[in-house]
Amino acid sequence: MQPIVSIADLCKTYSSGHQALKNISLDIQPGEILALLGPNGAGKTTLISTICGIVTPTSGTVTVDNHDIINDYRHTRQLIGLVPQELTLGAFEKVRNSLRFSRGLHGCAPDDDYIDQVLKDLSLWDKRDSMLMMLSGGMKRRVLIGKALSHQPTVLFLDEPTAGVDVELRKDMWRLVSKLRESGVTIILTTHYIEEAEEIADRVGVINNGELLLVEEKTELMQKLGRKQLTIELRKPITTIPESLDSYNLQLSDSGNNLIFHYDTRQDRTGITALMQAINHAGLALKDLHTSQSSLEDIFVDLVRADP
Repeated sequence: MQPIVSIADLCKTYSSGHQALKNISLDIQPGEILALLGPNGAGKTTLISTICGIVTPTSGTVTVDNHDIINDYRHTRQLIGLVPQELTLGAFEKVRNSLRFSRGLHGCAPDDDYIDQVLKDLSLWDKRDSMLMMLSGGMKRRVLIGKALSHQPTVLFLDEPTAGVDVELRKDMWRLVSKLRESGVTIILTTHYIEEAEEIADRVGVINNGELLLVEEKTELMQKLGRKQLTIELRKPITTIPESLDSYNLQLSDSGNNLIFHYDTRQDRTGITALMQAINHAGLALKDLHTSQSSLEDIFVDLVRADP
């Protein structure tokens, strides 16, 4: 399948000498949701801004629907919708008129039926004639999404779309993103909320210090890099771990009732069978066993920590 966005060896160095992007290469498939994770200053916004034509790359190429973002900028910008991180809206403009204006800026013919449907999908219908200055921060963010959708883009970029909004509104936006994907829109979002990527993304990319550390299918990423934890509940608490179990690098809970064992899901042998035998030989009686998978947040923290 032909990628809808293709990035090759993309670099951006500012006049100050700061290298914000370092040889980024990435293909994004039509209709997928890609979440870009990274700490502040990692290069997420610079990457999105470059693809959208706001920032000029130092080197490398970007194509959208096989059109170069520099040579065919009129065509590529028509395909792209961007929801910026900052709330930049005119104070005295009305909500519906704001979306109409954005649609006209992209050279699209008026279509009030479409604009009205967007307002309804974003739960903005009751606010359609309200001035933007009268809206809450969450509502203003919905308007930004509406403006980005006003010209019916093929690719939608969401830069921290749920920053500063409450949990209920965040989940509303997740549902909207899923609905947009069902209609064929490709969505790339940056986020600080790990649960956001875990909830809605198909693939996850991790950026740090301007470098794309990896891009993986979400489920594959958690299988490949995720550690599992085995919690062994004892019938009677202990104060110290027997020396015979030292090689297993066990942790003892504060209560003394649980032994915690970490193992790698990628290994052919986890060591659990040998551990159970060793615990039995040590004279410890088991009450119960629990396993848990490391979260995407654990994986993200480990990757960023390992990156020099």
